[in-house]
Amino acid sequence: MRVPSKMVRAAVAALLVAGSLSGCGFQLRGANGTYTLPFKSIYVGLPDNSALGTELRRNLRAGDQVAIADKAEGADAQLVVLSETRGKSILSLNSLGRVREYLLTYTLRFTVRDAKGAELLPATEISLRRNMAFDETQVLAKESEEALLYRDMQADLVQQIIRRLAAIKPAR
Repeated sequence: MRVPSKMVRAAVAALLVAGSLSGCGFQLRGANGTYTLPFKSIYVGLPDNSALGTELRRNLRAGDQVAIADKAEGADAQLVVLSETRGKSILSLNSLGRVREYLLTYTLRFTVRDAKGAELLPATEISLRRNMAFDETQVLAKESEEALLYRDMQADLVQQIIRRLAAIKPAR
């Protein structure tokens, strides 16, 4: 029985792609979507009642190799939040001068220090933006949409923080 040449070419192409990806350093995240962090414990400098802090701690706990410290003292790394702001500004108006679209922003500035206070990650700013159409006849629905967009930005922000934490190269 003869194997069709198209199947052979497809198999060879798949092997070449797999080989090139493994050679370039590409690496899939773990089974639960976690990253390997370069420290054993971290203190998250966000209040316990902060929605961002709660989600960040939950995502860090999802990985089994890092412990969340209750106090900054004794933690291998400390995430220090310099500022956290949410904003809402008018993006566009209709012909009657009424709001047609808003721009929602979520900005976080933070730094990461080691147990001795040395900076592992200098002051970093992550700023996210989302456009939201507005209709004054559907105010309640638009308030719910706004809350959903902020939650989405928060989840995106947490993933970006974790990627930056995973990219830290600790001093030797």
